[in-house]
Amino acid sequence: MEGDVIKRYRNEWKYICDEGELACLDKRLAAVLEKDRYSEEKGSYEIHSLYFDDYQDTCARENEAGVASRFKYRIRYYGTHLDTLHLECKEKLNGRCHKESCPLTPEMYEAIIEGRTEELFWATDLLLLRRFCVDCMTRLFRPKVIIDYERVAYVEPVSNVRITLDQYITAAAGIDSFLTGGYLRYPVLDRGFHVLEAKFDHILPGYIRNMISDGKLVQTAFSKYYIGRAKLKSMGRGIL
Repeated sequence: MEGDVIKRYRNEWKYICDEGELACLDKRLAAVLEKDRYSEEKGSYEIHSLYFDDYQDTCARENEAGVASRFKYRIRYYGTHLDTLHLECKEKLNGRCHKESCPLTPEMYEAIIEGRTEELFWATDLLLLRRFCVDCMTRLFRPKVIIDYERVAYVEPVSNVRITLDQYITAAAGIDSFLTGGYLRYPVLDRGFHVLEAKFDHILPGYIRNMISDGKLVQTAFSKYYIGRAKLKSMGRGIL
């Protein structure tokens, strides 16, 4: 059991940082690490995620309660590139994370949004998508919130380390416009604050740890999904 956890799950450390701290970290990381494969000419890219939850909002409530073993589904794409559309299931076990992913076509996406998951179940061989369809049919998983943000990501391939700087995180309720944009977005953090994440398998190399843990940043639990749901509730745009 322990071997399976170590092999499958990754550490994910999160920090809230202000504008100045983020700019300083960006310069430090750029000097020693390379950008990830999604980075475009300007060095950053937009991420659009549509999160799902069941009829009891189990994913949100388990996140709030800090349940050790939990999961959530989301559909994601990058920038305006719909060819990157995919379904993800993100699991958490005792503070470590594991992510499964499979590609989606716009037609598959429409079937999900229109509630035709039984039809989609029989039409696909993708195991993650079939599992998601079953949860949609039995637990009534439905889209709840759109989370958008701009990401700068650095990687260290040898140690399989990924450091991401996520800026301008927003929540939106415009589910019908997820693929086209144009929906109203609400910032989920106070102005000038952003999120740093460090993702790694076993050990974070000391030189990277020193760059992101200089005594000013404090590790914290932060769920974009949960805080996005809470923001919509505070704006009268959702129930949690």
